[in-house]
Amino acid sequence: MTQSEKSMGKDFAFKDVFKSKIKPASIEEMLSKIPVFEKLEVKELRQVAGIVHRRQYAKGEYVFYQGDPGLGMYVVEKGKVGIVVVANDGAQKEITELTNGDFFGEIALLDESARSASVIVKEDSELIGFFRPDLFDIIEKTPKTGLKIVVKLAEMIGERLRNMNSEFSRLRAELETVKQSKEAGNEKAFSKKKNSKS
Repeated sequence: MTQSEKSMGKDFAFKDVFKSKIKPASIEEMLSKIPVFEKLEVKELRQVAGIVHRRQYAKGEYVFYQGDPGLGMYVVEKGKVGIVVVANDGAQKEITELTNGDFFGEIALLDESARSASVIVKEDSELIGFFRPDLFDIIEKTPKTGLKIVVKLAEMIGERLRNMNSEFSRLRAELETVKQSKEAGNEKAFSKKKNSKS
């Protein structure tokens, strides 16, 4: 073997060593921080990391539109996206902005209902997608792992419902207070008007 062949072989070996091993570990690490996957063991995270879909999006591109069928969830690996709602009058309102490590759309893993908001990319971004067929594949191949994911999704939905109920109760009490204040104000005004006529 000539010196240049040996040198070429070394360069090739180093490229392979660093190329293929860094990225999957970073995906597994990122997935482990997402609540849906946080209860998974290393082997299970590796399984999920092996089937997720990575895609680059350009600034201004939509990930999905409000009203589209829900197909799965996304994790912002790198970049920034905005969650946007279109009102009845057609005006767009950004609800929130998500960046590295944030996730959205996880309810679609259980329910194919229409998306309640649009997601637009605010800067060139890399997203990880995990879709219903991926979840069903895991459930079929390793039911224990699939069950962990589904149970965690159910816990998250339950927590959101409790928070929404709490917020609804708070708003209802606030509305009742405003209503009572208004009625008390109207009674005083009516009383003053009645007294001034006498």
